Amino acid sequence: MSPPPDDKNVDNEDFASLLAEYDAQHPVSKKSRGPKTGDLVKGRVVTIGHEAVFIDLGAKSEGAIDLAEVRDANGKITVALGDELEARVVSTDDKTGTFLLRKTMGRGPDGKNELEQAFAHQIPVEGVVTAINKGGVDVMIAGVRAFCPISQLDARRTEDASGFIGQKLQFLITRCEPGRGRDLNLVVSRRSLVESESRARAEAMRGQLEVGAIVEGKVSTIKDYGAFIDLGGVEGMLHVSEIGFQRVGHPSEVLSVGQTVTVQILKMEKSTDAKKPERISLSLKSLSQDPWKETAARFVEGVRASGKVLRVETFGAFVELAPGVEGLLHISELGAGRQIRHAKEVLKPGQAVEVKVLAVDAERRRLSLGLAGPIGMTADDDREEGAARTVEKAHLGTFGDLFKKK
Repeated sequence: MSPPPDDKNVDNEDFASLLAEYDAQHPVSKKSRGPKTGDLVKGRVVTIGHEAVFIDLGAKSEGAIDLAEVRDANGKITVALGDELEARVVSTDDKTGTFLLRKTMGRGPDGKNELEQAFAHQIPVEGVVTAINKGGVDVMIAGVRAFCPISQLDARRTEDASGFIGQKLQFLITRCEPGRGRDLNLVVSRRSLVESESRARAEAMRGQLEVGAIVEGKVSTIKDYGAFIDLGGVEGMLHVSEIGFQRVGHPSEVLSVGQTVTVQILKMEKSTDAKKPERISLSLKSLSQDPWKETAARFVEGVRASGKVLRVETFGAFVELAPGVEGLLHISELGAGRQIRHAKEVLKPGQAVEVKVLAVDAERRRLSLGLAGPIGMTADDDREEGAARTVEKAHLGTFGDLFKKK
């Protein structure tokens, strides 16, 4: 037996032939490279054909998506060359190695088979909410009726699902079983998709958030103590004291769910809640003009003004002189010679009073007030009463005129 050849004697040509022989015996399947069925992929549009759009997925991989999936309701193509497109892999063309992509399953002519495939690979499907059912809603998907539990309809608990009826939304199939004939029994969920989208938006949004930033958001929840504002996947808290300079009894007096508001970030703190890793404090008031700078200058010591009682306490009543400007009418100013134990014995919220400014504490934003007229009488009332007395006096004439008549 001859000894094995020395490695140094194997030239480049022999090595290349051995490598070619190995490749021939161990072919690399095109299907083994790149993404798998069900994967969410992203790439750039390189060709728009008559029937399909081709996408460069990188790593020498190419995807194709039906042209109908990138048309809007009017039939207009919504993508252009170079645009980035995200879709899911549904299969692979064995001949070309091209990955067949879909943005939404259950829309094609073979919709029911696609639904089974969507369930197997957890690919989103598109459906229309048609009715409210016991414990959830009915959803029509590719001609098949599906059921979505109320807890799975949105990321938040939905008390009234009537607003979803008629909406075209995306769902994941969580259960797919044979039904009567060729029908399928489907149970679907939207919650996980909404939460996933919210997390993606939140990550993008966090990079833009900083103390002092002015951002736009939507009111998502209203509580007694304030409102939560969705800033785009990230929620902030707008405390009732930060809604405005004017006193607000309940946030619902000023805000409503779904309302768009522009707020300023006051504070950001780390949180131990995994779902809400930061606590964001917001303000509407900081973007408003301070009424003390505009109107409080008018209310100097000795000035008379008409006001409205906002609330009554044991020690006195708070009177609003202008929006966001109020003063304290102490109980000692209400006695009129008699002892009272609570301001409510004399005044009630909403009542008009004529007051006089006794003292001003600009630093603490406080006014001390005293009564300047009968309770319930405003400056206008006082002027009207004075005018009435003048008219009456003119009508009666002087004492000398009456004596002459006698």
